[in-house]
Amino acid sequence: MSSLYKHRKIEGLVPTFSILIFIAIMVGTLVELLPIFLMNDQAPKIASVKPLTPLEQAGRDLYIKEGCVSCHSQMIRPFRDEIERYGDYTKAGETIYEHPFLWGSKRTGPDLARIGGKYPNLWHARHMEDPRSTSPSSIMPPYPWLFVKELDLKRLPSDLLTLQKLGVPYSNQEIDNAISMAQIQAKALGEDIAKNGGAKHLANKEIIAIIAYLQRLGQDIKPKP
Repeated sequence: MSSLYKHRKIEGLVPTFSILIFIAIMVGTLVELLPIFLMNDQAPKIASVKPLTPLEQAGRDLYIKEGCVSCHSQMIRPFRDEIERYGDYTKAGETIYEHPFLWGSKRTGPDLARIGGKYPNLWHARHMEDPRSTSPSSIMPPYPWLFVKELDLKRLPSDLLTLQKLGVPYSNQEIDNAISMAQIQAKALGEDIAKNGGAKHLANKEIIAIIAYLQRLGQDIKPKP
């Protein structure tokens, strides 16, 4: 009975246990968070890896919004079968400017870490509109609304400013001119698609931003021809 009495007495020390639980949670929180704040100093940097352009960043946001990240990973493991199929394995420094990173693990569709430059812009447009037109065995759904919805660039300056505060080296000039820079790149991509037989007037549609983003993936570390 005495041991049971002592046990119940200890359990009755509610303030003491509350303080100890709070201390334990704080210690665990610091252990989890400190590496994140120190990451920029520890993660290896690759000189050729640069931040996304404003249009590519807008495309990345749409890529996340449309759920592409749920079916496509962006991390090639250092195994022979992966390297032979997708290309050189992913380095930590490649994603140093990503917030959040899109490594993923689900591969309902192929890994896209090296998709940039593999196909022309028109191929991507046709693939997004009707995946079976370019890949007959594809189970990917079509995304026809991307060819209709207007590309909204109003948030780009504030988005880039937020990323700048997180350590992405965007200059103030790039942030101030984000919309015009995105429009110039979108116009060039739209003209390329139209010139090669695709639909005209895609430069102000959401699809153009996603194509810009996909064409950038893996390009920073590809060997120059």
